[in-house]
Order: sequence, then C-alpha cells, then structure tokens
Amino acid sequence: MTFRKAGNRARERGDLALFKAAADDDPTLLPLAARLRPRTLDEVEGQEGILGPGKALREAIARDRVPSMVLWGPPGSGKTTLARIIAAATRARFEPLSAVLAGVGDVREVVREAEEARALHRRRTIVFIDEIHRFNRAQQDALLPHVEAGTITLIGATTENPSFAVNAALLSRLHVFRLEPLSRAAVLRVLDRAVRDDRRGLRADGLDVATDVLDAIADRAFGDARRALNTLETVAAFARARGHDRVTLDDLRAAEEAPTFRHDKSQDAHYDLASAFIKSLRGSDPDAAVYYLVRMVEAGDDPLFLLRRMLIFASEDVGLADPAAIQRIAALDQAFQRVGLPEGLLTLTQAALYLALAPKSNSVLTAMNGARAEVSRSGPLEVPLKLRNAPTGLMQDLGYGSGYRYPHDEPGHVARGERYLPDSVGAPAFYEPGDNVWEQRAVERLRQLGVWPPAHRRGTGGGGPTSQP
Repeated sequence: MTFRKAGNRARERGDLALFKAAADDDPTLLPLAARLRPRTLDEVEGQEGILGPGKALREAIARDRVPSMVLWGPPGSGKTTLARIIAAATRARFEPLSAVLAGVGDVREVVREAEEARALHRRRTIVFIDEIHRFNRAQQDALLPHVEAGTITLIGATTENPSFAVNAALLSRLHVFRLEPLSRAAVLRVLDRAVRDDRRGLRADGLDVATDVLDAIADRAFGDARRALNTLETVAAFARARGHDRVTLDDLRAAEEAPTFRHDKSQDAHYDLASAFIKSLRGSDPDAAVYYLVRMVEAGDDPLFLLRRMLIFASEDVGLADPAAIQRIAALDQAFQRVGLPEGLLTLTQAALYLALAPKSNSVLTAMNGARAEVSRSGPLEVPLKLRNAPTGLMQDLGYGSGYRYPHDEPGHVARGERYLPDSVGAPAFYEPGDNVWEQRAVERLRQLGVWPPAHRRGTGGGGPTSQP
C-alpha cells in the first residue's frame, strides 16, 4: 500500500468519524442501547471483578499499557462497550474487524498499516475483533506473529469459552478477562439511567416509566443489559403509539413476547447446562435435575442427547446400586422415540426423576478405569495356559487348558482360590464394592462361598467397600 493510499484511507476514516460523531449526538438515529452505551469506565455496570479500583485491567487502561486480550462473556455484558472505552482512552490507533466479514487479506492490510504507524509515527495499533470465535484457524494464525512481535495489540470479544474458540498458540499470548452477566441490581441501574437521562434517554422523548415496569424488565433480562434496553425501547414505542406519556405494566403486558433463553444448543451454554444436569442427577436432587432438563428441551436441545446421557449415567453413577436402572432408562428411551414431543417430555422427566432418586455407586466406573490403567501399563500379557481353549491335539500337548477347574463341578459352582488374571498383574483391586444393598448382598454371598476377596487379593487388605453412593 502506497503512502498516498494510506493517507486517503486515513482521511476517509476521519471524515467518517466526524459524520458518525454527529449521528451519535442525534438520539433519533440510534437505538436506545446504542445511545446509552457507556463512554467511560465509571459508567460501566456490573464488572467490578475486572474493572474495580486497583484491578489489573483498569490500571492498564489508565496507564495506556493495554495488553492483548480476550474479553469473554455472555451477550449484553459489555464486551464491545469495553473495547470502545479502551479505544477512547488510549492514544493508540483503533482498528475494528468483523470476524464474520473479514478475511486473511483484511488482517494483513491492517497489520501493514500498523507497521507503518509504528515506523513513521511511533504509534501503537489496537485491533478489535468482535466474535473472534468465528475466525478460522488460518485467520487466527495470521494474527499470531504480529501479536507476538507487538506490531498490534489484539482485543478479541467472544461469548464462547476461549479454551475451545481460540487456537492454543494465540491464546497463550492473550490475557483472558471474564465478564459476568449483570446482576439484577446492575440491570436496574442501566434502566434507571435510560429513563432519567434527558439527552440520550427516554426523558428526551418526553416519556416517564413506572418503577414496576423497570422491575419486570430487569427480571426478564437474565443479566443482559442490551436485552433490557431493547425491551424498554419496544415497550416505550408501544406506549407512545397508544398515546401514553407514561409506560405502565399494562403496556408491558400488551407488548411483550415470551422470553427467550440465552442458550446456543451447540455452544458453551449447552455444555454448561448438560454439566449441571448430570451433577444434579449425581447429587440426588430431583428438582434441579428436572429444572435443567426442561431448560435444555425448551432451548431446543435434542432429547435423544439427554437420553443418551441418562443411559450412560445409569451405568456410570447408579451402576450396581440398582442394576435394573439401565433397563428402565432403555425402556424410557424406546418409549420417547415412539411418543415424541411434546408428550415425550413426561418420559424424559420420568427418566431424570428415577435416576435422581436411585441409589448411587460408581464401582462400575472405577473398575473399568482400573482395568484400563492396568492394560495400558502392562500391555498385551499372555493369557494363562489353563484358561485357553484346546480344540486340537497340538494345543493340548502344549498345555492349553491344562489345570483348568470347571466351577460347576465344585460346591456352590465356584472354584475357590482359583486365579484368573495373568501372574504379572499382581494383586490389583479394580472392583471395589459400593456400600449399597445390592452390592453388599452380592459380595456377602461370595464371602460365604469363600471366593471373596479373590485369591490374588487375599492378604492385601482389599475387598472392603470403599465407594460412596
């Protein structure tokens, strides 16, 4: 890019900035959320954890030493707003890029301009990328060397977990700042400012809003300031169209639609809810289990995903405490596939309640993990000769099957003292019975027959119940 082209583009940006500033000062041209966007750190609500007095990010902004970073938080928590405030507070150039529209070529052009600004004017460049999780690997890789060299200061904004949304190499060079959903009190302060501001707010339109309307909107905002302001603006427009100069609950009831949930069924919120659902089942809390189940179904999650998770749970967390659990959940799975939604929600709820109320044992999981660890450690050990079949004379001559004791020929149908593991495995304790009724009865029966603990574990202290339900 020639200096002339760069200068032309700079002048164009300057002209655009002038027109944009004029537009920003005209409330009739902007949505309420844009008009009320905080312009200083003191106007930002609800992010004291990263912007409070003495916090690292606030100090970095005050010293104009902003590091490359990722702003991670839910919609309406202030990620883009914070990036704009940083842009206004810093002496660096500010270059916004859209992760939806920009390609590698756009990234390279911005980097070239940043190099020129640093070389010619000793001026730093901040590149802001909204929705950075939408950048593919090639686009993120194009940023990496320039972030590392300090050619640009990168600020990315994302609603998704950076551990999955940003390449590990790039993420290692970025500070991650987590923005939280706004508290109800913070949302109310935003709404109150929108009502009282006589230049950017509703008072400029000659409207008043009843306090109970603000309370109701805050309840429906789910920590999203933009959602709250958009709702307020919609209801205010509805009231104005009805000839009202005061917005009441009747206007809100007439204008509002059913609330939607902040949930993308293929992204971070999906996994957070799934995790909460499983942990509620494991914690034997039927109310919480049903709550998260319904949250996920209402948000559009695949019910078959939930049923698969409950089938796994029936073995992993209920297991031998209730051996029939897997059969019951499998039956409910079949019933749901025949019934479908909406009636099938009853089937899903029955499955969740059953598992939440069932006794718990993770002995199946621990036995599996113990055996897998041993197989990984010791490799493909030889099967003891006595356990091998001997269908041919040669195999019989080689000792296959020699010394095998047939349990049905012995009292109680068990071969007391027999060992079945390879000798080099030692005395492992893969299976440790849980202290639930079914497992304790089964183990007691084996004790009475003289086969518990197994021969390879006798004298090692193994055999007692250790798992917790």
